[in-house]
Amino acid sequence: EFELLAPKTIEEAIDMVSQYGDKAAVLAGGTDVMIMLQRGAIKSPYIIALGDIAGLDYITYSKSEGLRLGALATAWQVVQDSKIKKNYTALWQAASTLGSPQIRNAATMAGNVLRASPSGDCSCALLALDASVVLRSKAGERVVPLDEFFIDYGKINCKANEIAVELRVPPTGEATRSAFMRMTRMNFDLSKVNAAVCLDMSGKKCVSARIAMGAVAPTTMRIKKAEDLLAGASISEKLLDEIAAVVSKQVKPIDDVRSTADYRRSVSGVLVKRVLQAACNA
Repeated sequence: EFELLAPKTIEEAIDMVSQYGDKAAVLAGGTDVMIMLQRGAIKSPYIIALGDIAGLDYITYSKSEGLRLGALATAWQVVQDSKIKKNYTALWQAASTLGSPQIRNAATMAGNVLRASPSGDCSCALLALDASVVLRSKAGERVVPLDEFFIDYGKINCKANEIAVELRVPPTGEATRSAFMRMTRMNFDLSKVNAAVCLDMSGKKCVSARIAMGAVAPTTMRIKKAEDLLAGASISEKLLDEIAAVVSKQVKPIDDVRSTADYRRSVSGVLVKRVLQAACNA
């Protein structure tokens, strides 16, 4: 049993998380929280539902400020946004394959990040795109890069008295390319391996790169050794093969109901190679 709290404003929601702290769970789209409540994984006596807060589902974009996603912006809204498809292709691709149409209509981008599942598709894409989470409390506002947000399996850099109000993604340049791919047992299933890349290109040369992978470690992770190989290099088949080998050595997968550690390790490098090729050909 729990008490459902329905704030009408962000200020009311902040008051509630300040009052109840770790005794409360925050519900946005509910696609994860409701299941966890049913399974007993969440035992909070208070559930703070954000659905009645008007205007929190915004999506804004500008060339100077980049992308802003309100805490209630859904995967379906992302899929429908042509500017995201053009400028943040990896995120658009991840949102497009997130669950079923019914899930995409309800699931929020912020919720996908705060769930901190290592197999989160949108989390993987957002990490590659260098996104940040905006957290607000009575003490003020913190902007936490995703690089510093995922601490461990299911653990995030968010205090009990803070609430996530926005995701921010930096502006992309004309030569920025990104892509996302995943491997699943079936179409609507969670990823058993996923990967996203964001490349800043100058002709055929890669100026800088960010590579993220999911379901290969306790958290969504960066493949920094592979990024270092790409920085300043011309992308060739030989280089992609070298990167694939590095990826297979850097990941730390486990056995679970969706796959084995050996399989994940063996396909990780191949998947990153393919997503790099997709980004280069975009």
